[in-house]
Amino acid sequence: MRTLVYSMSVSLDGFIAGPDGDISWTAPDAEQMRFHNDQVRQVTAALMGRGLYEDMLVWETSEGAPADPDSLEFGPIWRAIPKIVFSATLQQVRGHARLAAGDLASEVAQLKKQPGEGIVSVGGAGLAASLITLDLIDEYRLLVRPVMVGRGTPYFPPRRRQVALKLLESRTFSSGVVYLRYRRG
Repeated sequence: MRTLVYSMSVSLDGFIAGPDGDISWTAPDAEQMRFHNDQVRQVTAALMGRGLYEDMLVWETSEGAPADPDSLEFGPIWRAIPKIVFSATLQQVRGHARLAAGDLASEVAQLKKQPGEGIVSVGGAGLAASLITLDLIDEYRLLVRPVMVGRGTPYFPPRRRQVALKLLESRTFSSGVVYLRYRRG
């Protein structure tokens, strides 16, 4: 069965973006980019909202994308992944993407029913918050960055009940970034 994974960089105080959407502090170094590329190679589908979809369009052609070797390697990996975009405003998408035809829970159920194993990646805080509220996220993967931004977009939405998690993996990068991988218990 496919695993639904929410993976994002997060500040030490729990935000994926600072005030006014600032994510400048999330840029990966070469070591983290290689790790990220290895992670993305495992993704069999990606769910995203309009904002992240539009941010990631630069990778559809690699025109305007960073030119370092690890970033150049990311482009073809990303382009090969089927993407499902949730948007009330977009009329069309390009690349290896399609607009979601059903509601969030139905799309996720359909993806999980597909044969074989794989990872379905969830991108974007709004979409992830909806999936967390519906208890559909299987794994949380956090790249905890050694910065406190004070306020902004939280990684986790407010919850009414506790959710037990089991640590599956951790890694510390030379930059001080810590990768944490948890599965719902």
